[in-house]
Order: sequence, then C-alpha cells, then structure tokens
Amino acid sequence: QLQPVESGGGLVQPGGSLTLSCTDPGTSLGIYDIDWYQQNPKGPRDLVATITSTGGIDVQPYRNGRFRVSRDNAKNTIFLHMNDLKPEDTAVYYCFARRLTRGVRYESWGFGTQVTVSS
Repeated sequence: QLQPVESGGGLVQPGGSLTLSCTDPGTSLGIYDIDWYQQNPKGPRDLVATITSTGGIDVQPYRNGRFRVSRDNAKNTIFLHMNDLKPEDTAVYYCFARRLTRGVRYESWGFGTQVTVSS
C-alpha cells in the first residue's frame, strides 16, 4: 500500500535551512514521480517542486534558487532542501507520490510535516 511519510519539519529562524524527507517503508518510491506541496492555513496546496522517477527536476520560480529537490533511491527517500527560509515559507509540506502504469494511476499523499519560520 503506497503511503509516503514526510519528516524533517520544525521551527527555524528566517534565513535558516531545513531538509525535508519523504519515504515509504512499504513501497519503493524509485518508480514514482514525487511532488512537494506546501499549504498554509489560508490557502490551497501549492506545488513547490517535482522530481520524476528518471531524475527530471522542476522547482517553482518563486522558490528557485532557495529550494532544491533530490532523491536517493538507495535510501528510498526524496529530499526537499530549503535554504534562506522566509516567514512566508511557513506551511505544512506534503509529498505526493504518483505514477501512471498501463493506464492505471497510483498516487498517494503523505501526512505532511510542519515548517515554521519565525524569529
């Protein structure tokens, strides 16, 4: 059963860094495309970055240069590296695993991890 789990959130001061992780103890995520989303209490889930199963990367322009996404298939983990964090980055961050195989879509959200940027 596909069920990704995020970790690594916490409280950080403005200008600080955090690395979030997304893994799944029961499923190999290596064949999945992974999206990172953020959601603050006032809005919808916004796409932050994507890394495909083949290593293709897309980071949304607002965060480009501050956020980076990577994956380590040997560790079955996808990372969101966040630098120079700003108060407006405060949100719950979710990973979303997805793949399309023979017309069948497999996808699942993680439970989220809270990131708070505050002095």
